[in-house]
Amino acid sequence: MTPERKIPERRSRKARRTRDTLAQAAFDLVLDRGLRNVTVEEIADAADVDRRTFSRYFTSKEAAALDSLRGDGDRINAALRARPAPEPPLLAYRRAVLDWLADPGAEPWHRRPRIFDLLVVAEEEPALYAVFHHIRVDAQEDSVAIVADRLGVDPRQDIRPAVTVAAGAGALLAAQAAWVRGGRPDALPALVTEAFDALSADLLGEPSPAPERHRTAEAAGEAETAAEAETEAIP
Repeated sequence: MTPERKIPERRSRKARRTRDTLAQAAFDLVLDRGLRNVTVEEIADAADVDRRTFSRYFTSKEAAALDSLRGDGDRINAALRARPAPEPPLLAYRRAVLDWLADPGAEPWHRRPRIFDLLVVAEEEPALYAVFHHIRVDAQEDSVAIVADRLGVDPRQDIRPAVTVAAGAGALLAAQAAWVRGGRPDALPALVTEAFDALSADLLGEPSPAPERHRTAEAAGEAETAAEAETEAIP
């Protein structure tokens, strides 16, 4: 490797370390003191950089505090790309999420210290939740492209990739919300399975024909009317 190539790589590693240090400082301060009690200047000071350096990497303290979650979308999408080609798209998405949850090396949410606490705070703080929403949208856009490639279609012309990802991501979001509100940090994998099971044929199928009940009630009403008429006819 030439010295010319070493310099940009060294700068890239240093930039990555600076970003990670800022993100960790924001993460810790927000959880320890609450979002409203933390300033950008305090995050920069904790990371031993100035405010200008902070602004080079993040647009807000919320973005810095949630930065560690961005990699999770990348991990799920990497697992989605690795799924066997013959798998139906929604099944592939489901199994990609479960692969991420089962991989200790990927540090899924229920195994990573304090992520549960961070998502609890995100549920309570609109500014944090808005940033979390944007992180999810970015990941879903990549997922749509992956599913479209699996199907061999153009996602601008074929709606199936977007529908698939919206359904799968919706199941994951529902599980995450139930996880946070349920107060059981170890329950996430079971809740994700339950949420994807809710996308089964039972939920998507035609509703059971309830007319039987209506017909029975209608028949009962007719019988009652007939009985009343018969009673009135008795002298």
